[in-house]
Amino acid sequence: MAAPADVEITGATKEGFDRVLTADALEFLAALHREFNPRRLELLEARKGRYDKLANGGTLDFLAETRAIREDNSWRVADPAPGLLDRRAEITGPTDAKMAINALNSGAKVWLADHEDANTPLWENMVQGQVNLRAAVEGKLEFTSPEGKRYALGDDPATIVVRPRGWHLPEKHLLVDGQRSSGSLFDFGLYFFHCAKPQLERGSGPYFYLPKMES
Repeated sequence: MAAPADVEITGATKEGFDRVLTADALEFLAALHREFNPRRLELLEARKGRYDKLANGGTLDFLAETRAIREDNSWRVADPAPGLLDRRAEITGPTDAKMAINALNSGAKVWLADHEDANTPLWENMVQGQVNLRAAVEGKLEFTSPEGKRYALGDDPATIVVRPRGWHLPEKHLLVDGQRSSGSLFDFGLYFFHCAKPQLERGSGPYFYLPKMES
């Protein structure tokens, strides 16, 4: 697969990876990196200062600039997006094909496709997880076990909510301008690039659970 200028993939490539590691998708990841990585690194440094302050007796409080919202009794959050109205039963799990199919067919209303705590962040796992998510959105995800058992999506799969890795985690196998990229931007960017349009066209959308914001 051909990478754009100043984008380098150092991880191994396997069959099917070219479905998500396209030149256009990598260009999108590079644009995200150049736009947001400097601010990401700045905020990670700010975390250290905030931790030191709290460790020395400091306290947490609400931001002064949001006081008007807190004191406005008419303020309401937006209505739930399509597919997220009923969240009484949700299931969380990794993005390997078998687990993804079982989660989507489980009867739960929402599947939290977890790229972090439920997933070992090996390069092969992260990219194959994106391949599986794209296939799931297209309704084509299937898996056959070594014993010959076949798994496929049912007629009413759960709504997908993607949980990218936390902001502090890098993706060392994708370099942009010689720098390690952000694991969270990698996970978000590939899924958004390949899956947002077909989901929006169906009246749903790409949904994300962003962990460990700390800001």
